[in-house]
Amino acid sequence: MYAFESVAKGLEEALAFAAGQQAGAKVHDIAVASVDVAKVRQKTGLSQSEFAKSIGVAKGTLLNWEQGRRQPTGPAQVLLALIAKQPSVVQDLLRGR
Repeated sequence: MYAFESVAKGLEEALAFAAGQQAGAKVHDIAVASVDVAKVRQKTGLSQSEFAKSIGVAKGTLLNWEQGRRQPTGPAQVLLALIAKQPSVVQDLLRGR
């Protein structure tokens, strides 16, 4: 029953946090540096269409990022930061399928 009690307590804390109460919850803020999307793409040697397809976004979304009209957020921001450090990561992973 310990696992059930632990999960139940976690759910109670999550509901309390969602309602605006801290309830002993630990909040982790993770900052990901902004990236120059055009520069990241150029490091990969891929065209805009190829790069957009490789990271699972529409070409229009990529164009908006590259032209500064929008900024990538969440998982896209993390993925781009990873690609900035190791440009071949997406192709390496896709080749391994």
